[in-house]
Amino acid sequence: MAVLLPALAGVLGAVVGSFLNVVIHRVPAGLSVVRPPSACPVCSSPVRAYDNVPVLSWLVLRAKCRDCGAPISARYPLVELGTAAAFVVVAAMLGPQLVIGTAVLPLIAELVVLLALLYLAAVSIALAAIDLDVHRLPNSIVLPTYLVGGVTLTVAAISTGDLVSLARAAAGAGILFAFYLVLALIAPRGMGMGDVKLAGVLGLFLGWFGWEALAVGALAAFLLGGLYGVILILARRARRTTGIPFGPWMLAGAWLGILFGEPIARGYLAVFGLE
Repeated sequence: MAVLLPALAGVLGAVVGSFLNVVIHRVPAGLSVVRPPSACPVCSSPVRAYDNVPVLSWLVLRAKCRDCGAPISARYPLVELGTAAAFVVVAAMLGPQLVIGTAVLPLIAELVVLLALLYLAAVSIALAAIDLDVHRLPNSIVLPTYLVGGVTLTVAAISTGDLVSLARAAAGAGILFAFYLVLALIAPRGMGMGDVKLAGVLGLFLGWFGWEALAVGALAAFLLGGLYGVILILARRARRTTGIPFGPWMLAGAWLGILFGEPIARGYLAVFGLE
């Protein structure tokens, strides 16, 4: 049973990853993710259903369009594999233990939180790819995540009576949103409003998992982003004034806080004898 949930999540992740490829391509261009159906960007031939199987179709087609032979980017299977892997990790580390005799309401709460986290994982992959491509974090992806996160976490809190975690989640959203807003007002060239809106979403989820997760997730974003910037400068691919997309590092930091925030915080405090 311990393997079943991550396995199912992995299959779901591969399917979701296939859809995320459409989102990553179309949303920045202002196009519908529903219509028209997927087609080759070179010859416009519709993608057949049997050519739309995650990862496998790319391998069978040898990374080429069936009709015109145009190359198909390796990003497509990588996004699908990455989403599948992310779903497996989330389900394995944060999913409920499906054992006989588990109380119904706590199980429902854990499953609802898991669904929220899988949604966040999918959104994270889409936003990171889009921000790297066009330096944007589209409202059409970020803003609905407030609703999804707020509703699911509220349902989970009511199911178990854990209103403290819900209040902490709301506080986390407000704290990170306000902090990033101040940064954006002080240095608008270095921090965009897309980052500010995303900060509130990430604060919501980090706050749910505790103050340690919130602190680690917030700090890790700047450490990872700063390290990336230093590497680019040393490699002479950027200057100190070069703008870099910060969304991917906000997302990476948040997941570090969600998955490992508590042990990281404990370890940090132990180093200074404060635990």
